[in-house]
Amino acid sequence: MASPATTQTVRPLDTLRFDASGPPQITSVVTDHLRLLGARPDRPVHVDAPAVGTTLTGGGFAPAHAAATWADPASGLADEATVQAATGIMAVHGRREGTPRGLAVDYAATATAVLAVQGLLANLVGQARGAAPAQVTTGADRAGLLAVSQYLAAAGADEGEAAEIAAGGPPFTSADGTVFELETLDPGAWAAFWKALEAPADALRTGWRPFQFRYATACAPLPAALHTTARSHGWDRIRRAAAASGAEVCALRTLADRAAEHDGAAPWSLTPSTAPAAGSARSVRPAGVRRESAGPLTGLTVLEAGRRIQAPLAAHLLGLLGADVIRIEPPGGDPLRGMPPACSGISARWLALNRGKRAVEIDIKAEADRGRLRDMAAHADVFLHNWAPGKAAALGLDADDLARVNPALVHAYTSGWADRLGDAPMGTDFMVQARTGVGEAVRPDGEPPAPSLMTLLDVLGGLLGAEAVLAGLLLRERTGRGVRVDSSLLGAADTLTGPALRRAARGQDPRRPAGFRYPLATADGWIAPADADARAAAGHDLRGLPTAEALSRLREHGLTATAVTTELSDLHDDPRFAGSIGRDAHGAPAVPDPWSFV
Repeated sequence: MASPATTQTVRPLDTLRFDASGPPQITSVVTDHLRLLGARPDRPVHVDAPAVGTTLTGGGFAPAHAAATWADPASGLADEATVQAATGIMAVHGRREGTPRGLAVDYAATATAVLAVQGLLANLVGQARGAAPAQVTTGADRAGLLAVSQYLAAAGADEGEAAEIAAGGPPFTSADGTVFELETLDPGAWAAFWKALEAPADALRTGWRPFQFRYATACAPLPAALHTTARSHGWDRIRRAAAASGAEVCALRTLADRAAEHDGAAPWSLTPSTAPAAGSARSVRPAGVRRESAGPLTGLTVLEAGRRIQAPLAAHLLGLLGADVIRIEPPGGDPLRGMPPACSGISARWLALNRGKRAVEIDIKAEADRGRLRDMAAHADVFLHNWAPGKAAALGLDADDLARVNPALVHAYTSGWADRLGDAPMGTDFMVQARTGVGEAVRPDGEPPAPSLMTLLDVLGGLLGAEAVLAGLLLRERTGRGVRVDSSLLGAADTLTGPALRRAARGQDPRRPAGFRYPLATADGWIAPADADARAAAGHDLRGLPTAEALSRLREHGLTATAVTTELSDLHDDPRFAGSIGRDAHGAPAVPDPWSFV
Protein backbone atom coordinates (compact mmCIF):
# COMPACT_ATOMS: atom_id res chain seq x y z
CA MET A 1 0.00 0.00 0.00
CA ALA A 2 1.27 3.46 -0.78
CA SER A 3 2.07 5.64 2.19
CA PRO A 4 -1.03 7.58 3.29
CA ALA A 5 1.09 10.38 4.75
CA THR A 6 1.12 13.62 2.79
CA THR A 7 2.45 17.05 3.68
CA GLN A 8 -0.45 18.66 1.79
CA THR A 9 -3.05 17.22 4.17
CA VAL A 10 -4.99 19.85 6.12
CA ARG A 11 -8.03 17.75 7.00
CA PRO A 12 -7.91 14.03 7.78
CA LEU A 13 -9.82 12.95 4.65
CA ASP A 14 -8.25 15.36 2.15
CA THR A 15 -7.60 13.64 -1.22
CA LEU A 16 -10.12 10.87 -0.39
CA ARG A 17 -13.44 10.35 -2.15
CA PHE A 18 -16.59 8.58 -1.06
CA ASP A 19 -19.65 6.87 -2.47
CA ALA A 20 -22.73 6.61 -0.22
CA SER A 21 -26.32 5.41 -0.38
CA GLY A 22 -29.09 4.68 2.07
CA PRO A 23 -31.94 6.21 4.10
CA PRO A 24 -31.65 10.00 4.31
CA GLN A 25 -31.86 10.12 8.13
CA ILE A 26 -28.54 8.27 8.34
CA THR A 27 -26.88 9.04 5.03
CA SER A 28 -27.24 12.80 5.26
CA VAL A 29 -25.26 12.92 8.52
CA VAL A 30 -22.62 10.50 7.21
CA THR A 31 -22.04 12.54 4.06
CA ASP A 32 -22.07 15.88 5.92
CA HIS A 33 -19.35 14.65 8.28
CA LEU A 34 -17.23 13.10 5.53
CA ARG A 35 -17.34 16.38 3.62
CA LEU A 36 -16.40 18.37 6.71
CA LEU A 37 -13.46 16.01 7.20
CA GLY A 38 -12.24 16.67 3.67
CA ALA A 39 -13.63 13.85 1.51
CA ARG A 40 -15.50 14.52 -1.70
CA PRO A 41 -18.35 12.49 -3.27
CA ASP A 42 -17.71 10.39 -6.35
CA ARG A 43 -21.35 10.63 -7.45
CA PRO A 44 -24.69 11.93 -6.16
CA VAL A 45 -25.78 10.36 -2.89
CA HIS A 46 -28.65 7.85 -3.20
CA VAL A 47 -31.24 7.86 -0.44
CA ASP A 48 -33.51 5.07 -1.63
CA ALA A 49 -31.56 2.07 -0.35
CA PRO A 50 -32.65 0.14 2.78
CA ALA A 51 -29.11 0.09 4.19
CA VAL A 52 -26.33 2.62 4.29
CA GLY A 53 -23.23 1.69 2.35
CA THR A 54 -20.34 4.13 2.35
CA THR A 55 -16.96 3.52 0.73
CA LEU A 56 -13.88 5.75 1.06
CA THR A 57 -11.16 5.51 -1.54
CA GLY A 58 -7.89 7.27 -2.33
CA GLY A 59 -5.16 8.86 -0.27
CA GLY A 60 -2.95 5.80 -0.54
CA PHE A 61 -5.37 3.68 1.49
CA ALA A 62 -7.13 0.49 0.55
CA PRO A 63 -10.90 1.09 0.18
CA ALA A 64 -12.69 1.43 3.52
CA HIS A 65 -16.33 0.39 3.67
CA ALA A 66 -19.00 0.93 6.32
CA ALA A 67 -22.48 -0.56 6.23
CA ALA A 68 -25.25 0.62 8.53
CA THR A 69 -28.71 -0.89 8.87
CA TRP A 70 -31.72 -0.13 10.99
CA ALA A 71 -31.45 -3.61 12.54
CA ASP A 72 -31.41 -7.31 11.70
CA PRO A 73 -34.32 -7.72 9.25
CA ALA A 74 -35.65 -10.59 11.38
CA SER A 75 -36.22 -8.18 14.27
CA GLY A 76 -38.98 -6.28 12.49
CA LEU A 77 -37.30 -2.95 13.23
CA ALA A 78 -37.47 -0.89 10.08
CA ASP A 79 -37.06 2.79 10.90
CA GLU A 80 -36.40 5.39 13.59
CA ALA A 81 -39.74 4.94 15.35
CA THR A 82 -39.51 1.17 15.69
CA VAL A 83 -35.88 1.33 16.84
CA GLN A 84 -36.71 3.93 19.49
CA ALA A 85 -39.58 1.74 20.67
CA ALA A 86 -37.66 -1.52 20.89
CA THR A 87 -34.41 -0.27 22.42
CA GLY A 88 -36.06 1.55 25.30
CA ILE A 89 -35.50 5.11 24.09
CA MET A 90 -39.25 5.78 24.12
CA ALA A 91 -39.54 4.40 27.65
CA VAL A 92 -36.69 6.51 29.04
CA HIS A 93 -37.69 9.70 27.23
CA GLY A 94 -41.28 9.20 28.40
CA ARG A 95 -40.48 8.90 32.10
CA ARG A 96 -41.11 12.62 32.65
CA GLU A 97 -44.70 12.18 31.41
CA GLY A 98 -45.22 8.72 32.91
CA THR A 99 -45.86 6.98 29.56
CA PRO A 100 -43.54 6.08 26.66
CA ARG A 101 -43.01 8.85 24.13
CA GLY A 102 -41.07 8.96 20.91
CA LEU A 103 -38.43 11.59 20.31
CA ALA A 104 -39.52 13.84 17.45
CA VAL A 105 -35.88 13.95 16.23
CA ASP A 106 -34.04 11.10 14.52
CA TYR A 107 -31.82 10.34 17.46
CA ALA A 108 -30.95 6.70 16.74
CA ALA A 109 -30.26 7.47 13.08
CA THR A 110 -27.97 10.37 13.97
CA ALA A 111 -26.03 8.23 16.43
CA THR A 112 -25.78 5.45 13.86
CA ALA A 113 -24.33 7.83 11.30
CA VAL A 114 -21.66 9.03 13.74
CA LEU A 115 -20.81 5.40 14.58
CA ALA A 116 -20.45 4.62 10.87
CA VAL A 117 -18.03 7.53 10.37
CA GLN A 118 -16.13 6.40 13.47
CA GLY A 119 -15.77 2.97 11.90
CA LEU A 120 -14.42 4.41 8.66
CA LEU A 121 -11.90 6.62 10.48
CA ALA A 122 -10.79 3.76 12.73
CA ASN A 123 -10.33 1.57 9.66
CA LEU A 124 -8.01 4.14 8.07
CA VAL A 125 -6.09 4.73 11.31
CA GLY A 126 -5.60 0.97 11.57
CA GLN A 127 -4.42 0.77 7.97
CA ALA A 128 -1.91 3.57 8.54
CA ARG A 129 -0.54 1.60 11.48
CA GLY A 130 -0.21 -1.67 9.61
CA ALA A 131 -3.58 -3.36 10.11
CA ALA A 132 -5.39 -5.15 7.34
CA PRO A 133 -8.41 -3.34 5.82
CA ALA A 134 -11.74 -4.36 7.34
CA GLN A 135 -15.40 -3.71 6.61
CA VAL A 136 -17.30 -2.16 9.49
CA THR A 137 -20.97 -2.79 10.17
CA THR A 138 -23.19 -0.92 12.62
CA GLY A 139 -26.90 -0.49 13.15
CA ALA A 140 -29.47 1.80 14.69
CA ASP A 141 -30.50 -0.97 17.09
CA ARG A 142 -26.96 -1.03 18.51
CA ALA A 143 -26.89 2.75 18.66
CA GLY A 144 -30.18 2.76 20.57
CA LEU A 145 -28.93 0.20 23.08
CA LEU A 146 -25.75 2.23 23.57
CA ALA A 147 -27.84 5.36 24.21
CA VAL A 148 -29.78 3.66 27.03
CA SER A 149 -26.85 1.61 28.35
CA GLN A 150 -26.64 3.48 31.66
CA TYR A 151 -30.36 3.16 32.29
CA LEU A 152 -30.24 -0.52 31.33
CA ALA A 153 -27.30 -1.09 33.66
CA ALA A 154 -29.21 0.48 36.54
CA ALA A 155 -32.29 -1.63 35.80
CA GLY A 156 -30.19 -4.79 36.14
CA ALA A 157 -28.28 -3.79 39.28
CA ASP A 158 -28.22 -5.62 42.60
CA GLU A 159 -30.23 -2.89 44.31
CA GLY A 160 -32.93 -0.39 43.53
CA GLU A 161 -32.60 3.21 42.39
CA ALA A 162 -31.47 5.88 44.84
CA ALA A 163 -34.31 8.16 43.71
CA GLU A 164 -37.90 7.45 42.75
CA ILE A 165 -38.73 6.85 39.10
CA ALA A 166 -42.00 8.67 38.61
CA ALA A 167 -43.48 11.32 36.36
CA GLY A 168 -42.38 14.91 36.77
CA GLY A 169 -39.50 17.30 36.34
CA PRO A 170 -38.39 20.64 34.94
CA PRO A 171 -38.75 22.94 33.08
CA PHE A 172 -40.45 25.59 35.20
CA THR A 173 -42.66 28.47 34.10
CA SER A 174 -42.57 32.03 35.47
CA ALA A 175 -45.57 34.23 36.21
CA ASP A 176 -45.09 36.06 32.91
CA GLY A 177 -44.93 32.86 30.88
CA THR A 178 -41.18 32.30 30.48
CA VAL A 179 -40.40 28.57 30.37
CA PHE A 180 -36.97 27.95 31.86
CA GLU A 181 -34.47 25.32 32.88
CA LEU A 182 -32.70 25.44 36.24
CA GLU A 183 -29.23 24.04 36.88
CA THR A 184 -26.94 23.67 39.87
CA LEU A 185 -24.74 20.87 41.16
CA ASP A 186 -24.60 22.45 44.62
CA PRO A 187 -27.32 21.72 47.21
CA GLY A 188 -26.53 25.02 48.93
CA ALA A 189 -27.19 26.98 45.75
CA TRP A 190 -30.40 24.98 45.19
CA ALA A 191 -31.64 25.87 48.68
CA ALA A 192 -30.62 29.53 48.37
CA PHE A 193 -32.43 29.89 45.02
CA TRP A 194 -35.74 28.56 46.31
CA LYS A 195 -35.45 30.41 49.63
CA ALA A 196 -35.03 33.66 47.68
CA LEU A 197 -38.33 32.86 45.95
CA GLU A 198 -39.96 31.99 49.29
CA ALA A 199 -40.63 28.35 48.45
CA PRO A 200 -41.85 26.14 51.34
CA ALA A 201 -38.88 24.73 53.25
CA ASP A 202 -40.13 21.15 53.07
CA ALA A 203 -40.56 21.41 49.29
CA LEU A 204 -37.02 22.58 48.63
CA ARG A 205 -35.65 19.87 50.94
CA THR A 206 -37.75 17.14 49.33
CA GLY A 207 -37.04 18.36 45.82
CA TRP A 208 -33.25 18.29 45.91
CA ARG A 209 -32.79 14.52 45.67
CA PRO A 210 -34.98 13.90 42.59
CA PHE A 211 -33.52 17.02 40.97
CA GLN A 212 -29.96 15.85 41.72
CA PHE A 213 -30.60 12.35 40.33
CA ARG A 214 -32.54 13.38 37.23
CA TYR A 215 -29.44 12.79 35.07
CA ALA A 216 -29.48 9.18 36.24
CA THR A 217 -33.21 8.47 36.28
CA ALA A 218 -34.50 10.66 33.39
CA CYS A 219 -37.26 12.00 35.60
CA ALA A 220 -37.64 14.30 38.61
CA PRO A 221 -40.88 13.99 40.59
CA LEU A 222 -40.57 17.39 42.24
CA PRO A 223 -43.01 18.73 44.84
CA ALA A 224 -45.78 20.66 43.12
CA ALA A 225 -45.02 23.57 45.43
CA LEU A 226 -41.81 24.31 43.53
CA HIS A 227 -43.67 24.71 40.25
CA THR A 228 -46.25 26.84 42.06
CA THR A 229 -43.48 29.00 43.50
CA ALA A 230 -41.93 29.54 40.07
CA ARG A 231 -45.30 30.54 38.62
CA SER A 232 -45.74 33.16 41.32
CA HIS A 233 -42.71 35.24 40.28
CA GLY A 234 -41.77 37.12 37.14
CA TRP A 235 -38.76 36.20 35.04
CA ASP A 236 -36.67 39.14 36.22
CA ARG A 237 -37.16 38.14 39.87
CA ILE A 238 -36.23 34.54 39.07
CA ARG A 239 -33.07 35.65 37.28
CA ARG A 240 -32.05 37.78 40.24
CA ALA A 241 -32.62 34.87 42.63
CA ALA A 242 -30.42 32.64 40.45
CA ALA A 243 -27.63 35.23 40.26
CA ALA A 244 -27.64 35.76 44.03
CA SER A 245 -27.68 32.03 44.86
CA GLY A 246 -25.13 30.70 42.40
CA ALA A 247 -27.70 28.63 40.53
CA GLU A 248 -28.27 29.21 36.82
CA VAL A 249 -31.44 29.58 34.80
CA CYS A 250 -31.94 29.53 31.04
CA ALA A 251 -35.10 30.41 29.16
CA LEU A 252 -36.02 27.88 26.52
CA ARG A 253 -35.08 29.16 23.06
CA THR A 254 -36.93 28.22 19.90
CA LEU A 255 -35.51 26.50 16.86
CA ALA A 256 -36.08 29.72 14.93
CA ASP A 257 -33.93 31.55 17.51
CA ARG A 258 -31.12 29.02 17.08
CA ALA A 259 -31.40 29.02 13.28
CA ALA A 260 -31.05 32.81 13.20
CA GLU A 261 -27.78 32.76 15.14
CA HIS A 262 -26.34 29.46 13.83
CA ASP A 263 -22.79 29.99 12.58
CA GLY A 264 -22.68 26.84 10.48
CA ALA A 265 -19.63 25.54 12.35
CA ALA A 266 -18.70 21.86 12.27
CA PRO A 267 -19.49 19.82 15.41
CA TRP A 268 -15.76 19.62 16.15
CA SER A 269 -12.55 21.39 15.24
CA LEU A 270 -9.09 19.98 14.50
CA THR A 271 -6.03 22.19 14.91
CA PRO A 272 -2.64 20.68 13.97
CA SER A 273 0.14 21.43 16.43
CA THR A 274 2.83 23.88 15.43
CA ALA A 275 5.38 21.98 17.50
CA PRO A 276 7.79 19.94 15.35
CA ALA A 277 7.20 16.22 15.67
CA ALA A 278 10.91 15.43 15.47
CA GLY A 279 12.21 14.31 18.84
CA SER A 280 8.79 13.12 20.03
CA ALA A 281 8.88 10.71 22.93
CA ARG A 282 7.10 8.11 20.82
CA SER A 283 6.93 7.32 17.15
CA VAL A 284 3.92 8.83 15.45
CA ARG A 285 3.45 5.59 13.54
CA PRO A 286 4.42 2.44 15.44
CA ALA A 287 6.08 -0.36 13.53
CA GLY A 288 3.72 -1.68 10.88
CA VAL A 289 2.67 -5.08 12.15
CA ARG A 290 -0.35 -6.61 10.48
CA ARG A 291 -2.93 -7.40 13.14
CA GLU A 292 -5.70 -9.61 11.81
CA SER A 293 -8.02 -9.75 14.83
CA ALA A 294 -7.15 -6.91 17.21
CA GLY A 295 -9.06 -3.63 17.15
CA PRO A 296 -7.78 -0.90 14.84
CA LEU A 297 -6.52 1.18 17.80
CA THR A 298 -4.61 -1.66 19.45
CA GLY A 299 -1.26 -0.37 20.72
CA LEU A 300 -2.48 3.21 21.27
CA THR A 301 -2.80 4.74 24.75
CA VAL A 302 -5.58 7.13 25.77
CA LEU A 303 -5.37 9.17 28.97
CA GLU A 304 -8.87 10.19 30.05
CA ALA A 305 -9.55 12.83 32.69
CA GLY A 306 -13.32 12.81 32.39
CA ARG A 307 -16.33 12.92 34.65
CA ARG A 308 -19.97 12.00 34.23
CA ILE A 309 -20.86 10.96 30.65
CA GLN A 310 -19.41 12.89 27.70
CA ALA A 311 -15.65 12.29 27.99
CA PRO A 312 -15.92 8.85 29.69
CA LEU A 313 -18.18 7.62 26.88
CA ALA A 314 -15.79 8.94 24.22
CA ALA A 315 -12.91 7.11 25.90
CA HIS A 316 -15.05 3.98 26.34
CA LEU A 317 -15.65 3.87 22.58
CA LEU A 318 -11.92 4.28 21.88
CA GLY A 319 -11.32 1.39 24.26
CA LEU A 320 -13.81 -0.78 22.40
CA LEU A 321 -11.77 -0.05 19.26
CA GLY A 322 -8.68 -1.48 20.94
CA ALA A 323 -7.00 1.46 22.68
CA ASP A 324 -5.57 1.09 26.19
CA VAL A 325 -7.59 3.62 28.22
CA ILE A 326 -6.16 4.96 31.49
CA ARG A 327 -8.54 6.99 33.64
CA ILE A 328 -7.08 9.88 35.62
CA GLU A 329 -9.02 9.91 38.89
CA PRO A 330 -8.74 12.10 42.00
CA PRO A 331 -7.22 10.77 45.22
CA GLY A 332 -9.58 8.15 46.58
CA GLY A 333 -10.93 7.37 43.12
CA ASP A 334 -13.86 8.66 41.10
CA PRO A 335 -16.69 9.37 43.56
CA LEU A 336 -19.18 8.27 40.92
CA ARG A 337 -17.95 4.67 41.36
CA GLY A 338 -20.20 4.60 44.41
CA MET A 339 -23.28 6.11 42.78
CA PRO A 340 -26.24 3.76 43.30
CA PRO A 341 -27.48 1.34 42.21
CA ALA A 342 -24.49 -0.99 42.38
CA CYS A 343 -23.37 -4.33 40.98
CA SER A 344 -20.81 -6.13 43.16
CA GLY A 345 -20.30 -2.89 45.06
CA ILE A 346 -19.59 -0.71 42.00
CA SER A 347 -22.02 1.70 40.40
CA ALA A 348 -23.79 -0.01 37.51
CA ARG A 349 -24.00 3.28 35.62
CA TRP A 350 -20.29 3.91 36.14
CA LEU A 351 -19.48 0.45 34.78
CA ALA A 352 -21.54 1.11 31.65
CA LEU A 353 -19.04 3.82 30.67
CA ASN A 354 -15.82 2.74 32.35
CA ARG A 355 -15.53 -1.04 32.41
CA GLY A 356 -12.21 -2.29 31.12
CA LYS A 357 -10.31 0.94 31.82
CA ARG A 358 -7.25 1.17 34.04
CA ALA A 359 -7.16 3.91 36.67
CA VAL A 360 -4.39 6.09 38.10
CA GLU A 361 -5.05 8.48 40.97
CA ILE A 362 -3.64 11.96 40.34
CA ASP A 363 -4.08 15.06 42.48
CA ILE A 364 -4.13 17.70 39.76
CA LYS A 365 -3.92 20.42 42.43
CA ALA A 366 -0.42 19.23 43.37
CA GLU A 367 2.50 20.21 41.12
CA ALA A 368 4.26 16.89 41.69
CA ASP A 369 1.21 14.96 40.49
CA ARG A 370 0.78 17.28 37.52
CA GLY A 371 4.36 16.41 36.68
CA ARG A 372 3.43 12.72 36.82
CA LEU A 373 0.57 13.40 34.44
CA ARG A 374 2.87 15.22 32.02
CA ASP A 375 5.22 12.23 32.12
CA MET A 376 2.31 9.94 31.28
CA ALA A 377 1.23 12.23 28.45
CA ALA A 378 4.76 12.08 27.03
CA HIS A 379 4.17 8.39 26.29
CA ALA A 380 0.50 8.55 25.31
CA ASP A 381 -1.30 9.04 22.01
CA VAL A 382 -4.41 10.86 23.26
CA PHE A 383 -5.15 13.07 26.26
CA LEU A 384 -8.91 13.51 26.64
CA HIS A 385 -10.71 15.65 29.23
CA ASN A 386 -13.93 17.54 29.92
CA TRP A 387 -12.75 19.91 32.65
CA ALA A 388 -14.38 23.30 33.13
CA PRO A 389 -13.39 25.96 30.56
CA GLY A 390 -9.91 27.31 31.22
CA LYS A 391 -8.98 24.67 33.80
CA ALA A 392 -6.50 22.79 31.59
CA ALA A 393 -4.62 26.01 30.80
CA ALA A 394 -4.61 27.04 34.48
CA LEU A 395 -3.09 23.67 35.38
CA GLY A 396 -0.45 23.83 32.65
CA LEU A 397 -2.07 20.85 30.91
CA ASP A 398 -3.53 22.45 27.81
CA ALA A 399 -2.66 21.37 24.27
CA ASP A 400 0.32 23.72 23.93
CA ASP A 401 1.66 22.68 27.34
CA LEU A 402 1.53 18.96 26.59
CA ALA A 403 2.86 19.44 23.05
CA ARG A 404 6.16 20.46 24.64
CA VAL A 405 6.56 16.98 26.11
CA ASN A 406 4.85 15.10 23.28
CA PRO A 407 4.51 16.95 19.95
CA ALA A 408 2.65 13.95 18.49
CA LEU A 409 -0.14 13.99 21.11
CA VAL A 410 -3.80 14.29 20.17
CA HIS A 411 -5.20 16.63 22.84
CA ALA A 412 -8.98 16.34 22.97
CA TYR A 413 -11.39 18.58 24.88
CA THR A 414 -15.08 17.70 25.07
CA SER A 415 -16.85 20.82 26.36
CA GLY A 416 -20.32 22.26 26.68
CA TRP A 417 -20.12 25.23 24.33
CA ALA A 418 -16.70 25.24 22.59
CA ASP A 419 -16.53 29.02 23.23
CA ARG A 420 -19.01 29.59 20.40
CA LEU A 421 -21.74 31.46 22.33
CA GLY A 422 -21.04 34.58 24.32
CA ASP A 423 -24.12 34.34 26.55
CA ALA A 424 -23.92 30.62 27.22
CA PRO A 425 -25.11 29.26 30.59
CA MET A 426 -23.56 26.29 32.39
CA GLY A 427 -22.58 23.70 29.78
CA THR A 428 -24.67 20.77 30.99
CA ASP A 429 -26.97 18.55 28.94
CA PHE A 430 -30.32 20.06 29.92
CA MET A 431 -29.08 23.66 29.77
CA VAL A 432 -27.69 23.13 26.28
CA GLN A 433 -30.99 21.52 25.23
CA ALA A 434 -32.82 24.58 26.55
CA ARG A 435 -30.52 27.14 24.93
CA THR A 436 -30.38 25.55 21.48
CA GLY A 437 -34.02 24.69 20.77
CA VAL A 438 -33.65 20.96 21.41
CA GLY A 439 -36.48 21.23 23.93
CA GLU A 440 -38.75 22.24 21.05
CA ALA A 441 -37.32 19.80 18.51
CA VAL A 442 -37.77 16.63 20.58
CA ARG A 443 -41.50 17.22 21.08
CA PRO A 444 -44.07 17.44 18.28
CA ASP A 445 -46.35 20.37 17.58
CA GLY A 446 -49.04 20.84 20.20
CA GLU A 447 -46.85 19.54 23.04
CA PRO A 448 -45.19 22.12 25.30
CA PRO A 449 -41.45 22.40 24.58
CA ALA A 450 -39.29 20.79 27.26
CA PRO A 451 -35.78 19.33 27.26
CA SER A 452 -35.78 15.56 27.41
CA LEU A 453 -34.60 14.27 30.77
CA MET A 454 -32.83 11.48 28.92
CA THR A 455 -29.20 12.60 28.55
CA LEU A 456 -29.45 13.01 24.79
CA LEU A 457 -26.61 15.46 24.32
CA ASP A 458 -24.16 13.91 26.78
CA VAL A 459 -24.40 10.63 24.85
CA LEU A 460 -24.32 12.17 21.38
CA GLY A 461 -21.57 14.52 22.58
CA GLY A 462 -19.54 11.50 23.68
CA LEU A 463 -20.04 9.90 20.26
CA LEU A 464 -18.90 13.09 18.53
CA GLY A 465 -15.94 13.32 20.91
CA ALA A 466 -14.77 9.85 19.90
CA GLU A 467 -15.33 10.68 16.22
CA ALA A 468 -13.21 13.82 16.63
CA VAL A 469 -10.39 11.93 18.36
CA LEU A 470 -10.34 9.35 15.55
CA ALA A 471 -10.20 12.19 13.01
CA GLY A 472 -7.31 13.70 15.00
CA LEU A 473 -5.46 10.38 15.07
CA LEU A 474 -5.86 10.00 11.31
CA LEU A 475 -4.68 13.56 10.71
CA ARG A 476 -1.66 12.83 12.91
CA GLU A 477 -0.87 9.71 10.88
CA ARG A 478 -1.05 11.68 7.63
CA THR A 479 0.90 14.78 8.71
CA GLY A 480 3.25 13.56 11.44
CA ARG A 481 2.03 16.27 13.82
CA GLY A 482 -0.04 16.28 16.96
CA VAL A 483 -3.54 17.73 16.87
CA ARG A 484 -5.80 19.68 19.20
CA VAL A 485 -9.35 18.38 18.99
CA ASP A 486 -12.40 20.23 20.32
CA SER A 487 -15.97 18.91 20.44
CA SER A 488 -19.00 20.04 22.41
CA LEU A 489 -22.57 19.50 23.52
CA LEU A 490 -23.43 22.48 21.33
CA GLY A 491 -22.10 20.56 18.34
CA ALA A 492 -24.21 17.58 19.40
CA ALA A 493 -27.32 19.78 19.63
CA ASP A 494 -26.78 21.29 16.19
CA THR A 495 -26.13 17.86 14.67
CA LEU A 496 -29.29 16.42 16.21
CA THR A 497 -31.53 19.32 15.23
CA GLY A 498 -29.95 19.92 11.81
CA PRO A 499 -33.07 19.08 9.74
CA ALA A 500 -35.30 21.19 12.02
CA LEU A 501 -32.87 24.12 11.90
CA ARG A 502 -32.86 23.98 8.11
CA ARG A 503 -36.67 24.03 8.05
CA ALA A 504 -36.66 27.00 10.42
CA ALA A 505 -34.10 28.84 8.28
CA ARG A 506 -36.42 28.43 5.26
CA GLY A 507 -39.31 29.92 7.22
CA GLN A 508 -41.09 26.57 7.53
CA ASP A 509 -42.54 25.08 10.70
CA PRO A 510 -39.52 23.29 12.19
CA ARG A 511 -41.55 20.97 14.44
CA ARG A 512 -43.02 17.60 13.54
CA PRO A 513 -46.85 17.39 13.38
CA ALA A 514 -49.02 16.81 16.45
CA GLY A 515 -49.03 13.22 17.62
CA PHE A 516 -45.79 12.38 15.84
CA ARG A 517 -44.29 9.12 17.24
CA TYR A 518 -46.92 8.68 19.95
CA PRO A 519 -47.17 4.97 20.73
CA LEU A 520 -50.58 3.31 20.56
CA ALA A 521 -52.00 1.71 23.70
CA THR A 522 -52.98 -1.96 23.76
CA ALA A 523 -54.69 -3.97 26.48
CA ASP A 524 -51.37 -4.86 28.11
CA GLY A 525 -48.81 -2.39 26.77
CA TRP A 526 -47.91 -0.19 23.84
CA ILE A 527 -46.96 -0.56 20.21
CA ALA A 528 -45.17 1.86 17.91
CA PRO A 529 -45.96 1.90 14.19
CA ALA A 530 -43.31 2.80 11.66
CA ASP A 531 -43.40 6.48 10.79
CA ALA A 532 -44.72 5.79 7.28
CA ASP A 533 -47.59 3.68 8.68
CA ALA A 534 -48.48 5.79 11.72
CA ARG A 535 -51.55 7.49 10.22
CA ALA A 536 -53.05 4.22 9.00
CA ALA A 537 -52.25 2.42 12.25
CA ALA A 538 -53.95 5.14 14.29
CA GLY A 539 -57.21 4.26 12.52
CA HIS A 540 -57.31 0.89 14.30
CA ASP A 541 -58.70 0.65 17.84
CA LEU A 542 -56.21 -1.65 19.55
CA ARG A 543 -56.93 -0.85 23.19
CA GLY A 544 -58.86 -4.06 23.81
CA LEU A 545 -56.27 -6.33 22.20
CA PRO A 546 -53.16 -7.85 23.77
CA THR A 547 -50.00 -6.46 22.22
CA ALA A 548 -49.24 -9.61 20.21
CA GLU A 549 -52.72 -9.62 18.67
CA ALA A 550 -52.58 -5.89 17.99
CA LEU A 551 -49.32 -6.34 16.08
CA SER A 552 -50.81 -9.23 14.11
CA ARG A 553 -53.82 -7.13 13.13
CA LEU A 554 -51.63 -4.32 11.82
CA ARG A 555 -49.44 -6.75 9.92
CA GLU A 556 -52.54 -8.28 8.30
CA HIS A 557 -53.17 -4.81 6.89
CA GLY A 558 -49.60 -4.50 5.62
CA LEU A 559 -48.52 -2.11 8.40
CA THR A 560 -45.19 -2.26 10.21
CA ALA A 561 -45.10 -1.86 13.98
CA THR A 562 -43.29 -3.23 17.01
CA ALA A 563 -43.88 -3.55 20.74
CA VAL A 564 -42.62 -0.73 22.93
CA THR A 565 -40.12 -1.80 25.57
CA THR A 566 -41.36 -0.37 28.86
CA GLU A 567 -39.14 -2.31 31.30
CA LEU A 568 -35.50 -2.11 30.31
CA SER A 569 -34.70 -5.31 32.19
CA ASP A 570 -36.85 -7.14 29.63
CA LEU A 571 -34.27 -6.40 26.93
CA HIS A 572 -32.12 -9.31 28.14
CA ASP A 573 -34.69 -11.81 26.88
CA ASP A 574 -36.10 -9.77 24.01
CA PRO A 575 -35.95 -11.87 20.80
CA ARG A 576 -35.39 -8.70 18.79
CA PHE A 577 -31.90 -8.55 20.39
CA ALA A 578 -31.30 -12.26 20.86
CA GLY A 579 -28.02 -12.94 22.65
CA SER A 580 -26.67 -9.42 22.21
CA ILE A 581 -27.01 -8.12 25.79
CA GLY A 582 -24.75 -9.77 28.35
CA ARG A 583 -23.26 -9.05 31.75
CA ASP A 584 -19.75 -7.94 32.65
CA ALA A 585 -17.43 -9.40 35.29
CA HIS A 586 -19.30 -7.47 38.00
CA GLY A 587 -22.70 -8.72 36.88
CA ALA A 588 -23.76 -5.40 35.35
CA PRO A 589 -25.74 -5.49 32.08
CA ALA A 590 -23.53 -4.76 29.07
CA VAL A 591 -24.76 -3.79 25.60
CA PRO A 592 -23.00 -5.12 22.48
CA ASP A 593 -20.16 -3.24 20.82
CA PRO A 594 -21.69 -0.77 18.37
CA TRP A 595 -19.66 -2.00 15.38
CA SER A 596 -18.39 -5.23 13.90
CA PHE A 597 -15.14 -5.36 11.91
CA VAL A 598 -14.67 -8.21 9.44
